[in-house]
Amino acid sequence: MTTIASGTDTLTRDALAVLQPGFTGTSAPSWLLRRLGEGLASVGLFGRNIATPAQVAALTAQLRAERDDVLVAIDEEGGDVTRLEVRTGSSFPGNHALGAVDDTALTEAVAHELGRRLAACGVNLNWAPSADINSNVDNPVIGVRSFGADTSLVARHTAAYVSGLQSAGVAACTKHFPGHGDTAVDSHHAMPRIDAELPVLESRELVPFRAAIEAGTRAVMSAHILVPALDPVHPATLSRRILTGLLREELGYDGLIVTDGMEMQAISATYGIERGSVLAIAAGADAICVGGGLSDEPTVLRLRDALVAAVRSGDLPEERLADAASRVRALAAWTASTTRSASAPSTPSSAGSAVGSGAGAEAGSHASTDVGLVAARRALTVTRGAHFAPVTEAPYVAALTPVANIAVGDETPWGVAAELRRLLPGTETGSFTGERAGAEALAAAGSRRVVAVVRDAHRHTWMAEALDILLAARPDTVVVEMGVPQSPPRGALHIATHGAARVCGLAAAEAIAGA
Repeated sequence: MTTIASGTDTLTRDALAVLQPGFTGTSAPSWLLRRLGEGLASVGLFGRNIATPAQVAALTAQLRAERDDVLVAIDEEGGDVTRLEVRTGSSFPGNHALGAVDDTALTEAVAHELGRRLAACGVNLNWAPSADINSNVDNPVIGVRSFGADTSLVARHTAAYVSGLQSAGVAACTKHFPGHGDTAVDSHHAMPRIDAELPVLESRELVPFRAAIEAGTRAVMSAHILVPALDPVHPATLSRRILTGLLREELGYDGLIVTDGMEMQAISATYGIERGSVLAIAAGADAICVGGGLSDEPTVLRLRDALVAAVRSGDLPEERLADAASRVRALAAWTASTTRSASAPSTPSSAGSAVGSGAGAEAGSHASTDVGLVAARRALTVTRGAHFAPVTEAPYVAALTPVANIAVGDETPWGVAAELRRLLPGTETGSFTGERAGAEALAAAGSRRVVAVVRDAHRHTWMAEALDILLAARPDTVVVEMGVPQSPPRGALHIATHGAARVCGLAAAEAIAGA
């Protein structure tokens, strides 16, 4: 059993228990181990903490040597948002690709295999899946992280994902409640606002969360968004009406409520992380996520002390903090009690049919051992244009590269060049941004066949204009859209991958090379 350091009072232990901090480095710093001994119950892992699966397993073992029931959380959505494979790109397509296939058995199988790999590394809480409906096509932060724009599709795949992930012994954290899909602002930078009326929210945004709750999701993450129809004053993370009145009482959810990162500007620039954390716990949140940008001991101590001071001043009821801490410990106990072997290559009962059926599915043992590649191949939408001709010689890959959103990060490689180079040796590539991107890409390509790779071309005027220039000069250009496909297919060959995971790039490269 975990031994709490003597001299640590109950109030301080509870304040530490509700924090989910990050840290720097690939091994646990001494301050983190010390705080685990004093009552800290959760730790968040980010890309900076990941080198190899063996290293992550050693790191989590180090944490559990100090506290055997510690919650080790990670933001591993698969697809564009990956931490385990932050330097190579994910082996699993993300939500939008899975939604494009629309095979819930496949979604469950992908989530199970992802969960199995997390469990093998000692991770037991995943801040996924995203249950947001991508109803605003200009959304700068959700996009391919969503299963799609159709409410019922998002709901059924959210439930399948939760079931698959938790069948591997990893707790799902469905996000971003009450729904981040109808926003035009990234909450990493400012406070988004959704002005939809209550009937719209009930029939659209809330439906996938109801499905996740019915599927037994162990955690739900709140969104830093203002939804006046639900609460005209407070963002969801700080709203008692939303977290307690709606999520707990109306929807009947009884699991852990986790905040999105409190250092995000939507909260930190308007309330500050200390006051914001107090307000979040008072509103009904149980765990404070912090550490994506703030990852040191002083941050943990500031938040601990702010919570303790709020209880002593009467601003935060002591029983509310105690209840939040007990929910954290209850989830830790659930994860610690799971008996499924993290290393067993088992799959849920529906997985066999998922990887072996449907258009484009692979047959035989290859399908059963690489569900991520199978899913990526099935997700491709390939359209041949009037100027189609097979790509038989090494082309020039022009990556029209937008600024990555913070959730994705700029560390993770994307595109088709690396995978295409293996199939067509000699393939060259370049990255282009801005109003001269089209002309610069043409000049760099020379006489080579052009493969233009874009990401959400509908959201970037300069990108669409670059495609105009390339296609006018070179009608045989191949276009690969790795974001949300909105514009009509263009190019001699148009491939929509529905995401920019490494495995999506591999599937696209195979299609380009005719494999």
